[in-house]
Amino acid sequence: MALPSVISLLILKSEMEEYTYKTIKNPSEGLFKDKGSKFMAFAYPVISEDEAKMHLNELRKEHHSARHHCWAYKIDGLSRSSDDGEPTNSAGKPILGQIEAFSVTNVAIIVVRYFGGVLLGVGGLMQAYKEAAKSALQNAEIVEKEYMCGFSISFSYEQNSAVMNVLKRNKAEIISQDFSEACSFRCRVSLEKSQQCISALKNICKVVIENE
Repeated sequence: MALPSVISLLILKSEMEEYTYKTIKNPSEGLFKDKGSKFMAFAYPVISEDEAKMHLNELRKEHHSARHHCWAYKIDGLSRSSDDGEPTNSAGKPILGQIEAFSVTNVAIIVVRYFGGVLLGVGGLMQAYKEAAKSALQNAEIVEKEYMCGFSISFSYEQNSAVMNVLKRNKAEIISQDFSEACSFRCRVSLEKSQQCISALKNICKVVIENE
């Protein structure tokens, strides 16, 4: 999965004035019960819509007998939610509301509902989905991370020392590397250092910014 581009992240940073964000460290779960209905919440750290949809598909298979699989996610500046057949705005929005209440991003929450035979009404559903999502986030470890951007570089063996000095100076990570006739690296660096790192590398070698 590709990391966000420098351009998109710089736009985000100009809106947020932050180089870091809060998210959850690992998947977590929560549970809320009301009048026989069971609301099972699953929270995941995610970095793309595809990753969020993958978790949703897995839960739909695992809990195929559940009546509803409602969800919400927030990834950088993008927010999405779904009521999955529940009354409009009774599920997805309360779930998303808890993501925003906890001030986290790059998080997806899916709430699986097993119907207990008693109708809860719109107000009851909103409260149930809210409490289930809240429970999952309360059980999660919230951490602060740096926004990162990905890029690829290619250079000759003679340029290796200069390239490595730039990467080391800017604390860039090498994700993968290939050595053949020339050297090719996939890297990532913190958004805060991205402009100076990439500008320095462009004076030495070819740089391709991911998703630009």
